[in-house]
Amino acid sequence: QVQLVESGGGLVQPGGSLSLSCAASVNIFSIDVMGWYRQAPGKQRELVATILRTGSTKYADSVKGRFTISRNIGKKTLYLQMNNLKPEDTAVYYCYGNIGRDDYWGQGTQVTVSS
Repeated sequence: QVQLVESGGGLVQPGGSLSLSCAASVNIFSIDVMGWYRQAPGKQRELVATILRTGSTKYADSVKGRFTISRNIGKKTLYLQMNNLKPEDTAVYYCYGNIGRDDYWGQGTQVTVSS
């Protein structure tokens, strides 16, 4: 069983930055895919960014050039650096992990972008 715990959400003004962290209960190098998803009120959960075990990354078009996904294997932690935040980035952000056919989710952390 893999446990994922997010932290770092909060309220930020448009144009500001936030950094999210996701602490894993296992060696994250054993996780095939890790990533961040988000869900805004009344909308479906959507992919934000993923990173494979190989280190290859993928981003949603809406966040390319503004968000950066990274990891620290020694600290068993996944990160999401979010810059130039926009009101439409407001959502609950979830950490995700996949090993084989098993998916794991964190409890989510709220990010609100508002003046």
